[in-house]
Amino acid sequence: MTSEAIRDPAKDHLLTPENSAFIVIDYQPIQVSSIRSMDQKQLVFNIVHTAKAAVNYGLPVVHSTVNVATGRNKLPIQPLMDVLGAFPTYDRTTINSWEDVEFKQAVLATKRTKLIMTALWTEACLTFPALDALKEGFEVYPVVDAVGGTSVEAHEAALRRMEQAGAKLISKTQLYCELQRDWNRQATVPGFMDVFESWDGFNPEKR
Repeated sequence: MTSEAIRDPAKDHLLTPENSAFIVIDYQPIQVSSIRSMDQKQLVFNIVHTAKAAVNYGLPVVHSTVNVATGRNKLPIQPLMDVLGAFPTYDRTTINSWEDVEFKQAVLATKRTKLIMTALWTEACLTFPALDALKEGFEVYPVVDAVGGTSVEAHEAALRRMEQAGAKLISKTQLYCELQRDWNRQATVPGFMDVFESWDGFNPEKR
């Protein structure tokens, strides 16, 4: 069992810790409570563990909130802040985060061409910046089971719109496996396994 030499991680056509950045937008209490496209508890689990993967693999993280400074909205949900609390948040008033100067500057500063994007809602705060980023030459990877919309129909229509524009839809588990790629990369294996060992019912040995 001999693994190939690691391909150039900056130029790999697949996602790697060296060529991608993690974008997370508006996982705030009002937005979470309005989700109707999937179970809210499952959504929280999925976004928290997607964020854990980003931290485990050392991805640059750009975390945005909306309307906290204006007093119209609250800080992100605590389970997510427990993971991303060390990273700054870029608060804004624009529905489309790509139209916020500080947010866009933060994304550009990562110097990464592949953007792993998550946001609430799928039909607005994910779709709009995804379409703008695609137009500017970025590759966009929406994590379909870590995002949600105000209805199943709204969520699915938004995913289709992004995919038609060139977005590459992925799941959270696909993301973990694509970043890990080889079990011989021992440093990140414990963080990978922690996701599944903490998933209730997934690992029978933990019951």
